[in-house]
Amino acid sequence: MQIAEITRYLESIAPLAYQESYDNAGLLVGKPNDEVEKALICLDVTEAVVDEAIGGGFQLIIAHHPLIFGGLKKLNGKNEVERCVMKAIKNDLAIYAAHTNLDSVHGGVNSKICQKLQLKNCQILAPVKGQLKKLVTFIPLEQADQVKQAIFKAGAGHIGNYDSCGYSVPGTGSFRGNQSTTPFVGEPGKLHQEPEVRFETIFPAALQGAVISALLQAHPYEEVAYDIYSLDNAFEQVGAGMLGELETPISELEFLQFTKKQFQCELVRHSPLRGRKVKKVAVCGGAGSFLTRQAIGSGADIFITGDMKYHQFFEAEGKIVIADIGHFESEQFTKEVFYELLTKKFPKFAVRLSAVNTNPINYLI
Repeated sequence: MQIAEITRYLESIAPLAYQESYDNAGLLVGKPNDEVEKALICLDVTEAVVDEAIGGGFQLIIAHHPLIFGGLKKLNGKNEVERCVMKAIKNDLAIYAAHTNLDSVHGGVNSKICQKLQLKNCQILAPVKGQLKKLVTFIPLEQADQVKQAIFKAGAGHIGNYDSCGYSVPGTGSFRGNQSTTPFVGEPGKLHQEPEVRFETIFPAALQGAVISALLQAHPYEEVAYDIYSLDNAFEQVGAGMLGELETPISELEFLQFTKKQFQCELVRHSPLRGRKVKKVAVCGGAGSFLTRQAIGSGADIFITGDMKYHQFFEAEGKIVIADIGHFESEQFTKEVFYELLTKKFPKFAVRLSAVNTNPINYLI
């Protein structure tokens, strides 16, 4: 199959539009129409991973962290990033990354952390705003149902656990086409009034192209009237971090020991324990210090993340326990996310997890 088939699927789960402005997710090396038979999945792209892919006959590396994060001004092999890119190009090896876009969706990085911690009732900790839009269009009565279904099929109309959400109001539309028109109803040059339905629904901004395309293809009119409004509503399905609950509350120390075991941590750095039971847990894979206030505001008993600095532990202020399990440790199971998605969608496509441990941090215990 072509690389584009794989990337289109991954981006239907984690659209590139959901990545942070500083990020560089997507196809970093290679061409979308290149053929691929085997993919190697990793957290980080290192020379050892590239060598593993070349030696194993893989044509594609799928990583969480982008190999090319800043700009590349030269390719002369003076650092590992340049050497990896050069090796990949020489060996027709494509490299793809899904980073903060995969952090931001249900079923992504933070969902996997919640799964490992056996959390229930999981939801986005800090939902994004500005990623929802409303479509308003006008459909002749007899064709209303077929147009609505096409719009819903394209991904519009989802609110929480409900789909096919929309609102319709009957009315009368008027129009007059000039002599170059071929109207679906009425005659050129004559004012026409038609019983119509004003239909409105919401959709994620990332799906705007697909939704409008579906509308235009299903609508019978030669010229389709529609409006798109940007919404400030929080998009509960997309955002940073996640929040979940333990089925049975346990002590803080028990939960930290459980977390340490689940994530195979050498150590866990944490703020002072409060001597309370842990029921509600906030998580953020990677560097999550920017979510401390949201974690506290959510009423979480503990916040599991990585890359916390010395002074950031003071922000707990007895309101929460902050636990730093390490950047690599918190995101290591992202490989499983890719593997599960790809093997389910493409059961005959060869996918393998990299055997290289790319954690750059070592511990002297």
